[in-house]
Amino acid sequence: MPTEASIAVIGSYAKALVMTADRIPAPGETLIGRDFRGTFGGKGSDMAVQAARLGAGVSYLGVVGDDVYGAEFRALLEQEGVDPVGLRVAAGESTGVGFIVKDTAGANVIVVDPGANNSFSPADVDAAAGALTAADVALAQLEIPLATALHALTVARTAGVTTILNPAPAVDLRGTDLTCLDVLTPNEHEAKAALGLGPDDATPPAELGRRLLALGPRAVVITLGEAGALVVTADGATEVPPVRVAVVDSNGAGDSFNAALAVALGEGRDLPAAVRFAGAVAALCCEHWETVPSYQDRATVEAFLASAETTTTTTTEASR
Repeated sequence: MPTEASIAVIGSYAKALVMTADRIPAPGETLIGRDFRGTFGGKGSDMAVQAARLGAGVSYLGVVGDDVYGAEFRALLEQEGVDPVGLRVAAGESTGVGFIVKDTAGANVIVVDPGANNSFSPADVDAAAGALTAADVALAQLEIPLATALHALTVARTAGVTTILNPAPAVDLRGTDLTCLDVLTPNEHEAKAALGLGPDDATPPAELGRRLLALGPRAVVITLGEAGALVVTADGATEVPPVRVAVVDSNGAGDSFNAALAVALGEGRDLPAAVRFAGAVAALCCEHWETVPSYQDRATVEAFLASAETTTTTTTEASR
């Protein structure tokens, strides 16, 4: 077992309120739904839980409201062994929440109120700076203000901590100084948005990665879904093949990937090896529904990797 990695997650939490209907309602229409459930949501929450289940020591920086949803999140962190050292409870503010209606064909409509996430400020980061500077890897995403995420990663990078930014939800990053980043991890859509390109733009992923490098990160990892991932650095581009599983629900796979990437880098793997590990972890979560319930622990991941290696070796030997 590798030495435990220390991960600081700078992120968001939102309570997800989910319902299924036969179809998405039209404006002004009322439908009867079913299977209502409340689940843990928010990219920061997802990343913190997945990193902890992989055996990392995880600290969390963020803001929730002083309400029942915020209390549920604090209970989740305690249950998962995540240190809430940088979690501020904002009196008079509501915890972030998302209303999600899914239909039986797999489509959905989502309305999100970021709530207290919007008040997560650089001052909150400074109040918990010790958690950042003591980490092996700092991981942020953009369901919080961009200025806060970049401030946190700058504080971490100045202290020699490896830094990762998952630029999701997608945002135009042209003109933004990203020199505080070791790794930028968009999917293909987010990579295009970061460069001000439309979703139908035909620029190849390797070129997207090269253009993103010009913004300042030391490496770009573009996730490509069923096509795997692409690692782009000043030395060139490296393709990382996908891990094949029977996909049930890909929701939360990107957060799982980023958390696993942070853990693998924190344990000392090089970037291509870390991306391969992250791809396997994310693939495993796709075999199950929802986000947090789908995230697997380290023993399950290691057993899966060992089985995959044995299968590959057996197939190779048989083909000789």
